[in-house]
Formats: sequence, C-alpha cells, structure tokens
Amino acid sequence: MRMTEQRTIILEELQCCSHHPAADEIYLRVKERLPRISLATVYRNLELMSARGMISKLEYGSSQSRFDPNPVAHSHFRCLRCGSVEDLPFVIEVPALSGGEPWVKSRKILSGRVEYQGFCPDCRDQA
Repeated sequence: MRMTEQRTIILEELQCCSHHPAADEIYLRVKERLPRISLATVYRNLELMSARGMISKLEYGSSQSRFDPNPVAHSHFRCLRCGSVEDLPFVIEVPALSGGEPWVKSRKILSGRVEYQGFCPDCRDQA
C-alpha cells in the first residue's frame, strides 16, 4: 500500500491521540491540516490501514468503532460512562483455549482479547 500524504497525516493524527479516537474525531484533527479532505476519505483510509494490519480497529457492538495506532494485540479498559478507551499499562495474556473442547473444535477462532470495563477516573466519582 502506498503511503499517500492523506494516509501519512491520518496516521500521524491517530498516533498523537492519547486515547483511541473514533473516525469522526480523527477527521476533525486531519481537517485542520488538510481542509479539503472528506469524512469518507478518512473512514476509507482507516479501514484500509486496519485491514492491512497497520492499525487496530476496536469495535464495541452498536457504538462507534475506535482506532488504535498499535496493531499488536494488547488489552484495553473502556469507560462505560464516557466511552473512552485506553491501553492497559501492563501485559495480560489471553488464555489459550483447549483444542480438545467440542465447542472450540466446532469453530474457527481467529483471535481473542482481554477488555476491562468500568469507570475512568473522571467518571468514577460521578457514577
């Protein structure tokens, strides 16, 4: 995949975020540098970079997908009130599943992740 100016700036803005932003937030950041860029272009490039393994796409059911500049599998904490997502500052191994279990045998499992949910420091006292 060719790294166009648009892709480079999208990736730079994603890497500058201290949290895991949704596409619309990345779009607003990129638009400051590339005023003529469209939201569809940002979405398309984020999806492409995710599909190519350059970044991670975090999907949480009906809520907006968020993007992580780190494509390596790692654990997250998600605030149930404000929706913020952050990396855990330590490594937690995803437990291995026994290949001998009928439930596991009947599926093709591609990946797993550990995610914790609760309230971030800003929301904890308001919950």
